[in-house]
Amino acid sequence: MGIRLSTPDTVLTATLLDSATSRDFVALLPLTLTLRDYAGTEKIGDLPGPLSTADAPDGVDPEIGDLTYYAPWGNLAIFYRDFDYSRGLVKLGSIDSGVDQLETLDGAVVFEVAPAVS
Repeated sequence: MGIRLSTPDTVLTATLLDSATSRDFVALLPLTLTLRDYAGTEKIGDLPGPLSTADAPDGVDPEIGDLTYYAPWGNLAIFYRDFDYSRGLVKLGSIDSGVDQLETLDGAVVFEVAPAVS
């Protein structure tokens, strides 16, 4: 499933994996999250509640552009730098376009299902 992340100045697209965690995330859309930088590696935003981690691996080794859920904190994390394997991290999908804009993506970001392309 495709989603769009947008601010007044930026539009990014992403493709989500078919998983229980991703389906829970999609059920929240449209959703506005306030993203902030974390550790010079990722942008994080607090979700309104926990997402399912049914059948999710114990953790993942995130890559640049990965859209993830960090279950221990209940937040969304989008990586703009490579990072090491992290327990409790669940990959939701990947940014398709605009990865180069992730580092400057701060503040209110609207997440919504992308319109179907015909």
